[in-house]
Amino acid sequence: MSGIPHDHYEPKTGGEKWLHKRLPIVGLVYDTIMIPTPKNLNWWWIWGIVLAYCLVHMIVTGIVLVMHYTPHVDLAFASVEHIMRDVNGGHMIRYLHMNGASLFFVAVYIHMFRGLYYGSYKAPREITWIVGMLIFLMMMGTGFMGYVLPWGQMSFWGATVITGLFGAIPFIGEPIQTWLLGGPAVDNATLNRFFSLHYLLPFVIAALVVVHIWAFHTTGNNNPTGVEVRRGSKAEAKKDTLPFWPYFVIKDVFALAVVLAVFFAIVGFMPNYLGHPDNYIEANPLVTPAHIVPEWYFLPFYAILRAFTADVWLVQLVSFVTGGIVDAKFFGVIAMFGAIAVMALAPWLDTSNVRSGVYRPQFKWWFRILLVDFVFLMWLGAMPAEEPYATLSLIGSAYWFGYFLVILPLLGVIEKPLPQPDTIEADFDAHYGKGDAAGTPAE
Repeated sequence: MSGIPHDHYEPKTGGEKWLHKRLPIVGLVYDTIMIPTPKNLNWWWIWGIVLAYCLVHMIVTGIVLVMHYTPHVDLAFASVEHIMRDVNGGHMIRYLHMNGASLFFVAVYIHMFRGLYYGSYKAPREITWIVGMLIFLMMMGTGFMGYVLPWGQMSFWGATVITGLFGAIPFIGEPIQTWLLGGPAVDNATLNRFFSLHYLLPFVIAALVVVHIWAFHTTGNNNPTGVEVRRGSKAEAKKDTLPFWPYFVIKDVFALAVVLAVFFAIVGFMPNYLGHPDNYIEANPLVTPAHIVPEWYFLPFYAILRAFTADVWLVQLVSFVTGGIVDAKFFGVIAMFGAIAVMALAPWLDTSNVRSGVYRPQFKWWFRILLVDFVFLMWLGAMPAEEPYATLSLIGSAYWFGYFLVILPLLGVIEKPLPQPDTIEADFDAHYGKGDAAGTPAE
């Protein structure tokens, strides 16, 4: 499976040999858990197992909830209350599912920004990165449609606002919006469509996760130095790596236990902290909430969407050039999806020959500002669409696009990187001292 030289599964007994010839499933599992892994991975690499757990967690709790949920506008809200009040353990299952979505996005954002800092998107891992971005898009779609299902006030009006964005697409927007809604407005057909897709997409995500894992098992894992594992021989590769089992499995399981301790504390003591109280009011098309706010994990992109109003000179210029085809609403939609697209294009926008940000002194500062900017946009997305938040959102959006489209390409030309270690083994020994024959740190 991996391009790194290593020992592969060898069936020993007659039964193992018989099975291996017909269905090499044991060999596949063996090569997966024994894959050579760079031995200098730090704690930023624990979020993969958290994401794997979250996917299983969301599918299992979702299947249980579906047994008691009714996807009908007259019954959906009542069925959720039935789950909360009458189903044995129903409130806990729902809280686990609700907050599981938040944990999923916390983990995926950390995972993505870790990849951006350590250059995990660079050759030969471009496909791995693109598949990861597709998973992220699928997660956003699944999360949005799941938020609609309780049929509270925020569910209804959030669906109305977001689906209305498709109507902004010139010429084909209205037919797409009508097809998505199943009619002229958010109603029963919409709820049924979203329920069906919300149930289906996690399995599409699971399939993409398999491709994602397969991709990085083929290219090998990145590491904090960005230096590739030596592939000349098994002996050289073993100096840079350790088998995933047991070393990294134990570390990941311990980290997962710590994360889950915090997660279950939140579920047990403050399960509604990240929710909106208006969603405990049944959807009413005649009463618009004072401030429509999506879930927290959409807020940075929601802020970008709202930043480009008709008063912004860039919007006016584009609208003039296109003869009014691209108005402020459509420009905001382009900006929102463009903010994700520029992340996906990072492998080609980053012109530096150095992979890891550890050895790029100027990059570090710009990247830290990007992290602050992301949190800043998240806060702005929760604020009313008025001054000074509108101007601040525009500033935050400008930096987001400027980082990927201007700063990353320029840094590859003007930045002088620090010296990198020759091998992963050298970096490991510099941090932990010479290890024993197994590659473990010296005491």
